[in-house]
Amino acid sequence: MSFTLKILYLVDFYNINKNMFIMILIPLFFIFVIAILTLLERRLLANFQRRVGPDKVGLFGILQPIADALKLLFKEMVIPGISNIIIFISAPLLIFLLSLLNWSIIPFFYGGVIIAEINLGFLFIFAISSLGVYGIIMSGWASNSKYAFLGAMRAAAQVISYEVSIGIILMIVLLYVGSFNLTKIVESQYYIWNLFICFPAFILFFVSALAETNRVPFDLPEAESELVSGYNVEYSAFTFALFFLAEYSNIILMSFLIVLFFFGGWLPLFNINIFFFLPKEFWIILKVLFILYLFILVRGTLPRYRYDQLMAIGWKVFLPLSLSYLLVYIIFLYLFNIFI
Repeated sequence: MSFTLKILYLVDFYNINKNMFIMILIPLFFIFVIAILTLLERRLLANFQRRVGPDKVGLFGILQPIADALKLLFKEMVIPGISNIIIFISAPLLIFLLSLLNWSIIPFFYGGVIIAEINLGFLFIFAISSLGVYGIIMSGWASNSKYAFLGAMRAAAQVISYEVSIGIILMIVLLYVGSFNLTKIVESQYYIWNLFICFPAFILFFVSALAETNRVPFDLPEAESELVSGYNVEYSAFTFALFFLAEYSNIILMSFLIVLFFFGGWLPLFNINIFFFLPKEFWIILKVLFILYLFILVRGTLPRYRYDQLMAIGWKVFLPLSLSYLLVYIIFLYLFNIFI
């Protein structure tokens, strides 16, 4: 019996509400995961760039995330005197809560460890993700700073541009599967992953995910030489930590979506579990770690694009490519009568 199912059986035994238990567990779990991810990213980037990473706090620097968290918690929170205080504080809270809300429908492991099983899971995720733009614009406008407002406009335009491509790309997978339900999308890859069926869609989606999460080489809203950290330039201490947590939560969410849509979720390749003694939860964790490694590898390898290049790629390259690919795929499905 898997570890997660044992935990849920204990929850049932003590008459604890499962959904409430998972809702409390998810924020704590992801704060812990984000702390590990930041340490892993800093160590890997140091290795890529032939320099020494964090190694002073704790053995091999493993306590560095705790030191960073304590610094942000106890640091003075400065609110600009000419800012709109209510909106200024509400913006990071909104972005952080929206980043957690998407996790309510993600099937983490085999066996239905999920808060809400809904048939329109794909649409729910993109509806919530689109609301994050309001938090970005609120933070830039409420700061009453030209740098913050310019960074917010750039970030909002970037997110909206690449969300269009992401939606069209995933429609290719959804047409083949015939369902918006994330669990059914995983189960449809029982014999072969969608990665092999829709490999170009995976490439387009991965690059769009980099832009959607403001990662290198598309981190233009946080270009230090131009915008002094972008829309969150006036934030410090705990409010800045909320932006930081939301950003890394979205990175992990995108990694999970890539795994669910293209890598078969918790299913091994061709459903051949070579290491039969390993639980199916192992495979989804391994795949997510691989995608996160690709995120970090791209950050340590590629230079930053100019903003005009970023927007040109989104509207003049990715949008026509994704639309063309979708059209060709629809014609293929129609000719071979594969529609479900």
